[in-house]
Amino acid sequence: MRRREFLKNAGIGMVASSSAAGLAASHAAALPPAPATPPPPACSPPAPGYIGPLPLVRATPDRIIAITVCTRPFRATGPRIEAQKMGRKTIVHNYGHGGTGWSLSWGSSTLALRHVLATKEREIAVIGCGALGLTSALLAQRAGLKVRIYAKDRPPDVRSTFATGNWSPNSRFCTAEGATPDVANRWEEMARISFRTYQFMLGLPGDPIEWRDGYSLPPGENAPPGWMNEGEPQYPDLESRIHDLGPRREPMLPGTHPFPSPIVGRYSSLIFNISALTHLLMSDFLLAGGAIETREFEKPGDLMKLREKTIVNCTGYGARALFGDESVTPVRGQIVRLIPQPEVTYGLTYNNFYMLPRRDALILQSQAAGDFGSADITPDRAAAERTVGILAEINRQVAANQECMAAAAAAAAAAQARR
Repeated sequence: MRRREFLKNAGIGMVASSSAAGLAASHAAALPPAPATPPPPACSPPAPGYIGPLPLVRATPDRIIAITVCTRPFRATGPRIEAQKMGRKTIVHNYGHGGTGWSLSWGSSTLALRHVLATKEREIAVIGCGALGLTSALLAQRAGLKVRIYAKDRPPDVRSTFATGNWSPNSRFCTAEGATPDVANRWEEMARISFRTYQFMLGLPGDPIEWRDGYSLPPGENAPPGWMNEGEPQYPDLESRIHDLGPRREPMLPGTHPFPSPIVGRYSSLIFNISALTHLLMSDFLLAGGAIETREFEKPGDLMKLREKTIVNCTGYGARALFGDESVTPVRGQIVRLIPQPEVTYGLTYNNFYMLPRRDALILQSQAAGDFGSADITPDRAAAERTVGILAEINRQVAANQECMAAAAAAAAAAQARR
Protein backbone atom coordinates (compact mmCIF):
# COMPACT_ATOMS: atom_id res chain seq x y z
CA MET A 1 0.00 0.00 0.00
CA ARG A 2 1.46 3.35 -1.07
CA ARG A 3 0.37 5.35 1.94
CA ARG A 4 2.22 8.50 0.90
CA GLU A 5 0.56 8.50 -2.50
CA PHE A 6 -2.77 7.88 -0.75
CA LEU A 7 -2.35 10.98 1.37
CA LYS A 8 -0.99 13.00 -1.55
CA ASN A 9 -3.65 12.01 -4.05
CA ALA A 10 -6.65 11.67 -1.75
CA GLY A 11 -8.12 14.90 -3.06
CA ILE A 12 -9.52 16.28 0.20
CA GLY A 13 -7.43 18.37 2.53
CA MET A 14 -7.41 18.32 6.28
CA VAL A 15 -9.28 20.89 8.31
CA ALA A 16 -7.42 24.19 8.29
CA SER A 17 -6.93 26.24 11.45
CA SER A 18 -6.60 30.00 11.74
CA SER A 19 -7.50 32.79 14.15
CA ALA A 20 -10.11 35.48 13.65
CA ALA A 21 -8.85 38.94 12.78
CA GLY A 22 -8.89 41.40 15.68
CA LEU A 23 -10.45 44.86 15.57
CA ALA A 24 -8.30 47.79 14.53
CA ALA A 25 -6.49 49.30 17.52
CA SER A 26 -7.95 52.76 16.84
CA HIS A 27 -11.48 51.43 17.29
CA ALA A 28 -10.81 48.99 20.12
CA ALA A 29 -11.73 51.45 22.89
CA ALA A 30 -14.60 53.15 21.08
CA LEU A 31 -16.58 50.09 19.95
CA PRO A 32 -17.91 47.17 21.90
CA PRO A 33 -16.12 43.92 21.19
CA ALA A 34 -17.52 42.13 18.14
CA PRO A 35 -18.22 38.43 18.27
CA ALA A 36 -15.39 36.34 16.94
CA THR A 37 -15.91 35.28 13.33
CA PRO A 38 -14.76 31.70 12.77
CA PRO A 39 -12.64 31.01 9.70
CA PRO A 40 -14.48 29.49 6.77
CA PRO A 41 -14.34 25.70 6.84
CA ALA A 42 -11.90 24.01 4.47
CA CYS A 43 -14.73 22.04 2.86
CA SER A 44 -18.34 22.42 1.83
CA PRO A 45 -21.39 21.44 3.87
CA PRO A 46 -23.06 18.13 3.10
CA ALA A 47 -24.96 17.99 -0.18
CA PRO A 48 -28.37 16.38 -0.62
CA GLY A 49 -28.07 12.63 -0.26
CA TYR A 50 -25.16 12.81 2.19
CA ILE A 51 -24.55 9.37 3.73
CA GLY A 52 -22.66 10.51 6.83
CA PRO A 53 -21.67 10.67 9.45
CA LEU A 54 -20.41 7.11 9.22
CA PRO A 55 -19.40 5.10 12.30
CA LEU A 56 -15.66 4.48 12.23
CA VAL A 57 -13.82 1.23 12.78
CA ARG A 58 -11.63 1.02 15.86
CA ALA A 59 -8.61 0.17 13.74
CA THR A 60 -5.86 -0.72 16.20
CA PRO A 61 -3.68 -3.86 16.24
CA ASP A 62 -4.85 -4.83 19.73
CA ARG A 63 -8.34 -5.49 18.28
CA ILE A 64 -7.04 -8.26 16.01
CA ILE A 65 -8.71 -11.49 17.11
CA ALA A 66 -7.36 -13.78 14.39
CA ILE A 67 -5.02 -13.87 11.40
CA THR A 68 -5.83 -16.72 9.03
CA VAL A 69 -4.37 -17.85 5.71
CA CYS A 70 -5.86 -20.10 3.07
CA THR A 71 -4.70 -21.30 -0.34
CA ARG A 72 -7.21 -20.68 -3.08
CA PRO A 73 -7.08 -23.46 -5.72
CA PHE A 74 -6.78 -21.72 -9.10
CA ARG A 75 -6.95 -23.53 -12.43
CA ALA A 76 -6.31 -21.68 -15.68
CA THR A 77 -9.18 -23.49 -17.39
CA GLY A 78 -11.62 -23.06 -14.51
CA PRO A 79 -12.81 -25.61 -11.94
CA ARG A 80 -12.73 -29.29 -12.75
CA ILE A 81 -16.29 -30.63 -12.85
CA GLU A 82 -16.33 -34.00 -14.58
CA ALA A 83 -16.69 -37.74 -13.99
CA GLN A 84 -13.72 -40.11 -14.07
CA LYS A 85 -13.85 -43.91 -14.00
CA MET A 86 -11.38 -45.45 -11.58
CA GLY A 87 -11.70 -49.21 -11.49
CA ARG A 88 -15.24 -49.97 -10.30
CA LYS A 89 -15.64 -46.48 -8.87
CA THR A 90 -16.80 -43.24 -10.46
CA ILE A 91 -15.04 -40.12 -9.20
CA VAL A 92 -16.98 -36.91 -9.80
CA HIS A 93 -14.52 -34.04 -9.48
CA ASN A 94 -15.69 -30.70 -8.11
CA TYR A 95 -12.63 -28.59 -7.27
CA GLY A 96 -10.32 -25.83 -8.50
CA HIS A 97 -12.54 -22.79 -7.99
CA GLY A 98 -9.90 -20.15 -7.26
CA GLY A 99 -11.53 -17.38 -5.25
CA THR A 100 -15.09 -18.34 -6.23
CA GLY A 101 -15.67 -21.29 -3.90
CA TRP A 102 -18.52 -19.93 -1.77
CA SER A 103 -19.87 -17.76 -4.59
CA LEU A 104 -20.26 -20.57 -7.13
CA SER A 105 -20.71 -23.48 -4.72
CA TRP A 106 -24.40 -24.16 -5.35
CA GLY A 107 -24.08 -23.85 -9.12
CA SER A 108 -20.91 -25.90 -9.28
CA SER A 109 -22.39 -28.63 -7.09
CA THR A 110 -25.53 -28.65 -9.25
CA LEU A 111 -23.37 -29.43 -12.28
CA ALA A 112 -21.51 -32.11 -10.31
CA LEU A 113 -24.81 -33.66 -9.21
CA ARG A 114 -25.75 -34.26 -12.83
CA HIS A 115 -22.74 -36.55 -13.18
CA VAL A 116 -23.64 -38.25 -9.88
CA LEU A 117 -27.21 -38.98 -10.97
CA ALA A 118 -25.97 -40.43 -14.24
CA THR A 119 -24.32 -43.28 -12.29
CA LYS A 120 -27.74 -44.40 -10.91
CA GLU A 121 -26.18 -45.03 -7.48
CA ARG A 122 -28.40 -44.30 -4.48
CA GLU A 123 -25.60 -44.07 -1.90
CA ILE A 124 -22.67 -41.77 -2.54
CA ALA A 125 -19.57 -40.46 -0.78
CA VAL A 126 -18.37 -36.87 -0.67
CA ILE A 127 -14.70 -36.18 0.05
CA GLY A 128 -14.20 -32.85 1.82
CA CYS A 129 -16.28 -30.82 4.26
CA GLY A 130 -15.81 -27.29 2.98
CA ALA A 131 -18.10 -25.11 0.89
CA LEU A 132 -18.13 -27.47 -2.12
CA GLY A 133 -18.35 -30.62 -0.04
CA LEU A 134 -21.31 -29.41 2.02
CA THR A 135 -23.28 -28.05 -0.94
CA SER A 136 -22.61 -31.21 -2.97
CA ALA A 137 -23.83 -33.34 -0.08
CA LEU A 138 -26.96 -31.27 0.52
CA LEU A 139 -27.96 -31.22 -3.14
CA ALA A 140 -27.49 -34.98 -3.36
CA GLN A 141 -29.74 -35.42 -0.29
CA ARG A 142 -32.38 -33.23 -1.87
CA ALA A 143 -32.24 -35.52 -4.90
CA GLY A 144 -33.09 -38.46 -2.64
CA LEU A 145 -29.60 -39.93 -2.23
CA LYS A 146 -27.96 -41.24 0.93
CA VAL A 147 -24.74 -39.33 1.55
CA ARG A 148 -21.69 -39.86 3.73
CA ILE A 149 -18.97 -37.20 3.98
CA TYR A 150 -15.39 -38.33 4.49
CA ALA A 151 -13.00 -35.61 5.60
CA LYS A 152 -9.77 -35.10 7.48
CA ASP A 153 -11.04 -31.83 8.97
CA ARG A 154 -14.42 -30.31 9.73
CA PRO A 155 -15.47 -26.68 10.10
CA PRO A 156 -14.04 -24.45 11.39
CA ASP A 157 -10.76 -26.20 10.48
CA VAL A 158 -11.33 -26.29 6.70
CA ARG A 159 -9.89 -23.86 4.18
CA SER A 160 -13.20 -22.36 3.11
CA THR A 161 -13.78 -21.19 6.68
CA PHE A 162 -10.87 -18.80 6.12
CA ALA A 163 -12.39 -17.19 3.02
CA THR A 164 -13.14 -13.48 2.87
CA GLY A 165 -16.88 -14.10 2.61
CA ASN A 166 -18.20 -11.92 -0.20
CA TRP A 167 -19.97 -12.59 -3.50
CA SER A 168 -17.05 -12.82 -5.94
CA PRO A 169 -18.05 -15.23 -8.72
CA ASN A 170 -15.25 -14.09 -11.05
CA SER A 171 -12.35 -14.02 -8.57
CA ARG A 172 -9.58 -15.98 -10.30
CA PHE A 173 -12.06 -18.28 -11.97
CA CYS A 174 -9.87 -18.85 -15.02
CA THR A 175 -7.40 -17.04 -17.28
CA ALA A 176 -8.41 -14.89 -20.22
CA GLU A 177 -7.04 -17.59 -22.53
CA GLY A 178 -8.98 -20.27 -20.67
CA ALA A 179 -12.31 -18.46 -20.97
CA THR A 180 -13.56 -20.37 -24.01
CA PRO A 181 -17.25 -19.98 -24.92
CA ASP A 182 -18.03 -23.27 -23.17
CA VAL A 183 -16.17 -22.21 -20.01
CA ALA A 184 -17.87 -18.80 -20.00
CA ASN A 185 -21.30 -20.35 -20.47
CA ARG A 186 -20.67 -22.82 -17.67
CA TRP A 187 -19.53 -19.99 -15.40
CA GLU A 188 -22.71 -18.02 -16.11
CA GLU A 189 -24.92 -21.01 -15.35
CA MET A 190 -23.15 -21.63 -12.06
CA ALA A 191 -23.29 -17.97 -11.07
CA ARG A 192 -27.01 -17.68 -11.76
CA ILE A 193 -27.86 -20.89 -9.87
CA SER A 194 -25.81 -19.82 -6.86
CA PHE A 195 -27.15 -16.28 -6.82
CA ARG A 196 -30.73 -17.49 -6.88
CA THR A 197 -30.06 -20.01 -4.09
CA TYR A 198 -28.53 -17.36 -1.84
CA GLN A 199 -31.55 -15.07 -2.26
CA PHE A 200 -33.68 -17.72 -0.55
CA MET A 201 -31.26 -17.79 2.40
CA LEU A 202 -31.74 -14.11 3.24
CA GLY A 203 -33.47 -13.45 6.55
CA LEU A 204 -32.77 -16.85 8.06
CA PRO A 205 -31.81 -17.05 11.76
CA GLY A 206 -28.21 -16.04 12.27
CA ASP A 207 -28.19 -14.01 9.03
CA PRO A 208 -26.02 -16.43 7.04
CA ILE A 209 -26.47 -14.20 3.98
CA GLU A 210 -26.88 -10.42 3.87
CA TRP A 211 -26.73 -7.51 1.46
CA ARG A 212 -24.30 -4.77 2.46
CA ASP A 213 -23.31 -1.48 0.87
CA GLY A 214 -19.67 -0.66 0.27
CA TYR A 215 -17.57 2.26 -0.95
CA SER A 216 -14.59 2.13 -3.29
CA LEU A 217 -11.94 4.84 -3.24
CA PRO A 218 -10.09 5.40 -6.52
CA PRO A 219 -6.45 4.26 -6.57
CA GLY A 220 -3.63 6.79 -6.32
CA GLU A 221 -2.61 8.25 -9.66
CA ASN A 222 0.92 6.87 -9.22
CA ALA A 223 -0.26 3.26 -9.05
CA PRO A 224 1.16 1.49 -12.14
CA PRO A 225 -1.28 -0.23 -14.50
CA GLY A 226 -2.08 -3.76 -13.40
CA TRP A 227 -0.16 -3.46 -10.15
CA MET A 228 -2.94 -5.21 -8.21
CA ASN A 229 -2.33 -8.39 -10.22
CA GLU A 230 1.46 -8.30 -10.15
CA GLY A 231 2.81 -11.68 -11.20
CA GLU A 232 -0.63 -13.01 -12.09
CA PRO A 233 -2.20 -13.94 -15.44
CA GLN A 234 -4.81 -11.87 -17.21
CA TYR A 235 -8.36 -12.63 -16.14
CA PRO A 236 -11.49 -12.38 -18.32
CA ASP A 237 -14.38 -9.99 -17.80
CA LEU A 238 -17.20 -12.42 -17.18
CA GLU A 239 -19.37 -10.37 -14.82
CA SER A 240 -20.87 -8.39 -17.69
CA ARG A 241 -22.79 -11.59 -18.49
CA ILE A 242 -24.73 -11.34 -15.19
CA HIS A 243 -25.10 -7.56 -14.91
CA ASP A 244 -28.84 -8.03 -14.49
CA LEU A 245 -28.51 -9.90 -11.19
CA GLY A 246 -27.80 -6.97 -8.90
CA PRO A 247 -27.38 -3.22 -8.59
CA ARG A 248 -24.49 -1.61 -10.43
CA ARG A 249 -21.77 0.48 -8.90
CA GLU A 250 -22.74 4.16 -8.83
CA PRO A 251 -20.55 7.25 -8.49
CA MET A 252 -21.02 9.52 -5.48
CA LEU A 253 -20.24 13.19 -6.00
CA PRO A 254 -18.39 15.47 -3.57
CA GLY A 255 -20.50 16.47 -0.61
CA THR A 256 -22.49 13.24 -0.58
CA HIS A 257 -19.82 11.25 1.27
CA PRO A 258 -17.07 11.88 3.83
CA PHE A 259 -14.29 9.85 2.21
CA PRO A 260 -10.83 11.24 1.36
CA SER A 261 -11.44 11.36 -2.40
CA PRO A 262 -13.61 13.75 -4.43
CA ILE A 263 -15.58 10.92 -6.00
CA VAL A 264 -16.13 7.40 -4.71
CA GLY A 265 -18.12 4.45 -5.97
CA ARG A 266 -20.98 2.91 -4.02
CA TYR A 267 -21.81 -0.74 -4.52
CA SER A 268 -24.02 -3.40 -2.95
CA SER A 269 -22.71 -6.90 -2.39
CA LEU A 270 -23.78 -10.21 -0.92
CA ILE A 271 -21.98 -11.04 2.31
CA PHE A 272 -21.47 -14.58 3.61
CA ASN A 273 -21.38 -14.69 7.40
CA ILE A 274 -19.32 -17.85 7.20
CA SER A 275 -19.71 -19.00 10.81
CA ALA A 276 -23.51 -18.90 10.59
CA LEU A 277 -23.58 -20.21 7.01
CA THR A 278 -21.35 -23.19 7.76
CA HIS A 279 -23.36 -24.02 10.89
CA LEU A 280 -26.57 -23.91 8.85
CA LEU A 281 -25.23 -26.24 6.14
CA MET A 282 -23.78 -28.70 8.64
CA SER A 283 -27.02 -28.78 10.64
CA ASP A 284 -29.18 -29.28 7.53
CA PHE A 285 -26.95 -32.12 6.33
CA LEU A 286 -27.02 -33.96 9.66
CA LEU A 287 -30.75 -33.40 10.21
CA ALA A 288 -31.42 -34.95 6.81
CA GLY A 289 -29.70 -38.16 7.91
CA GLY A 290 -26.20 -37.43 6.64
CA ALA A 291 -23.13 -38.92 8.27
CA ILE A 292 -19.59 -37.59 8.58
CA GLU A 293 -16.59 -39.87 9.02
CA THR A 294 -13.10 -38.61 9.81
CA ARG A 295 -10.64 -40.06 7.30
CA GLU A 296 -7.58 -38.90 5.42
CA PHE A 297 -6.71 -39.97 1.88
CA GLU A 298 -3.13 -39.89 0.64
CA LYS A 299 -3.50 -41.45 -2.82
CA PRO A 300 -6.32 -42.28 -5.25
CA GLY A 301 -6.08 -45.94 -4.34
CA ASP A 302 -7.32 -45.13 -0.84
CA LEU A 303 -10.67 -44.22 -2.34
CA MET A 304 -11.09 -47.76 -3.62
CA LYS A 305 -11.60 -48.92 -0.03
CA LEU A 306 -14.80 -46.92 0.41
CA ARG A 307 -18.12 -48.76 0.36
CA GLU A 308 -19.72 -46.22 -2.00
CA LYS A 309 -19.20 -46.63 -5.74
CA THR A 310 -19.80 -42.97 -6.62
CA ILE A 311 -17.48 -40.48 -4.94
CA VAL A 312 -17.62 -36.68 -5.24
CA ASN A 313 -14.14 -35.20 -4.89
CA CYS A 314 -14.38 -31.77 -3.21
CA THR A 315 -10.85 -31.57 -1.82
CA GLY A 316 -10.03 -28.12 -3.25
CA TYR A 317 -6.29 -27.42 -3.17
CA GLY A 318 -5.81 -30.88 -1.64
CA ALA A 319 -6.61 -32.40 -5.06
CA ARG A 320 -3.18 -31.29 -6.25
CA ALA A 321 -1.49 -33.77 -3.92
CA LEU A 322 -4.22 -36.44 -3.85
CA PHE A 323 -4.65 -36.73 -7.63
CA GLY A 324 -1.36 -35.22 -8.78
CA ASP A 325 -3.17 -32.37 -10.54
CA GLU A 326 -0.37 -29.93 -11.31
CA SER A 327 -2.86 -27.60 -13.00
CA VAL A 328 -3.95 -26.42 -9.55
CA THR A 329 -2.04 -23.26 -8.61
CA PRO A 330 -2.11 -22.07 -4.99
CA VAL A 331 -2.96 -18.43 -4.32
CA ARG A 332 -2.17 -17.32 -0.80
CA GLY A 333 -4.80 -15.19 0.91
CA GLN A 334 -4.43 -13.74 4.41
CA ILE A 335 -7.32 -12.12 6.23
CA VAL A 336 -7.30 -10.13 9.44
CA ARG A 337 -10.28 -10.45 11.75
CA LEU A 338 -11.10 -7.51 14.02
CA ILE A 339 -13.59 -7.55 16.88
CA PRO A 340 -16.98 -7.04 15.22
CA GLN A 341 -18.72 -3.66 15.47
CA PRO A 342 -22.44 -4.06 14.77
CA GLU A 343 -22.76 -0.37 13.92
CA VAL A 344 -20.25 -0.69 11.06
CA THR A 345 -22.32 -2.07 8.20
CA TYR A 346 -20.37 -0.80 5.18
CA GLY A 347 -17.47 -2.22 3.22
CA LEU A 348 -14.42 -0.44 1.82
CA THR A 349 -12.03 -0.97 -1.06
CA TYR A 350 -8.90 1.05 -1.80
CA ASN A 351 -6.12 -0.15 -4.11
CA ASN A 352 -5.40 -3.69 -2.84
CA PHE A 353 -7.08 -3.11 0.53
CA TYR A 354 -10.51 -4.55 1.28
CA MET A 355 -12.81 -4.42 4.33
CA LEU A 356 -15.90 -6.57 4.78
CA PRO A 357 -18.43 -6.02 7.61
CA ARG A 358 -19.34 -9.56 8.63
CA ARG A 359 -21.35 -10.42 11.74
CA ASP A 360 -18.59 -12.60 13.20
CA ALA A 361 -15.77 -10.12 12.55
CA LEU A 362 -14.67 -7.11 10.57
CA ILE A 363 -12.64 -8.70 7.80
CA LEU A 364 -9.59 -6.91 6.41
CA GLN A 365 -7.52 -8.12 3.49
CA SER A 366 -4.62 -6.65 1.58
CA GLN A 367 -3.35 -8.65 -1.38
CA ALA A 368 0.44 -8.79 -1.58
CA ALA A 369 2.85 -9.31 -4.45
CA GLY A 370 3.99 -12.91 -4.51
CA ASP A 371 0.69 -14.35 -3.25
CA PHE A 372 -0.04 -15.95 -6.60
CA GLY A 373 1.67 -19.32 -6.69
CA SER A 374 2.42 -19.32 -2.96
CA ALA A 375 1.27 -22.24 -0.80
CA ASP A 376 2.68 -20.67 2.39
CA ILE A 377 -0.04 -20.63 5.05
CA THR A 378 2.07 -19.05 7.79
CA PRO A 379 0.29 -15.98 9.22
CA ASP A 380 2.26 -12.74 8.80
CA ARG A 381 1.63 -10.55 11.86
CA ALA A 382 3.62 -7.60 10.52
CA ALA A 383 1.61 -7.60 7.29
CA ALA A 384 -1.60 -7.84 9.30
CA GLU A 385 -0.70 -4.76 11.33
CA ARG A 386 0.16 -2.86 8.15
CA THR A 387 -3.30 -3.75 6.83
CA VAL A 388 -4.87 -2.37 9.99
CA GLY A 389 -2.72 0.74 9.54
CA ILE A 390 -4.20 1.33 6.08
CA LEU A 391 -7.67 1.40 7.59
CA ALA A 392 -6.50 3.67 10.39
CA GLU A 393 -5.25 6.21 7.83
CA ILE A 394 -8.57 6.14 5.98
CA ASN A 395 -10.42 6.52 9.28
CA ARG A 396 -8.31 9.51 10.26
CA GLN A 397 -9.16 11.39 7.11
CA VAL A 398 -12.83 10.39 7.21
CA ALA A 399 -13.08 11.67 10.78
CA ALA A 400 -11.45 14.97 9.80
CA ASN A 401 -13.70 15.33 6.77
CA GLN A 402 -16.83 14.60 8.79
CA GLU A 403 -15.82 17.20 11.38
CA CYS A 404 -15.07 19.71 8.64
CA MET A 405 -18.40 19.10 6.90
CA ALA A 406 -20.26 19.46 10.20
CA ALA A 407 -18.49 22.79 10.80
CA ALA A 408 -19.36 23.90 7.27
CA ALA A 409 -23.01 23.02 7.84
CA ALA A 410 -23.04 24.98 11.10
CA ALA A 411 -21.41 27.98 9.43
CA ALA A 412 -23.92 27.87 6.60
CA ALA A 413 -26.80 27.68 9.05
CA ALA A 414 -25.41 30.65 11.02
CA ALA A 415 -25.00 32.67 7.86
CA GLN A 416 -28.56 31.89 6.83
CA ALA A 417 -29.83 32.98 10.25
CA ARG A 418 -28.07 36.35 9.94
CA ARG A 419 -29.82 37.14 6.67
